[in-house]
Amino acid sequence: MFGLSELAIILIVIAVVVGVKKLPELTRSAGKSARILKAEARAMKESETPGEPRVIQGEAVREDAPGNGTGER
Repeated sequence: MFGLSELAIILIVIAVVVGVKKLPELTRSAGKSARILKAEARAMKESETPGEPRVIQGEAVREDAPGNGTGER
């Protein structure tokens, strides 16, 4: 019937035929993603000023508070 090499050639031809239709869409999506990533990286770099500590909002937990998970009572 078919050997492994013939089957591989048929699969490659099918992949190329199907891929040619999707190639412009894939490259456009990749370009958009690259531009977005570049813009976000630039924005992050500009927003951080050197030497200034970042403040992350949260809540303080006392070590001696009950239910803090330390196992001590």
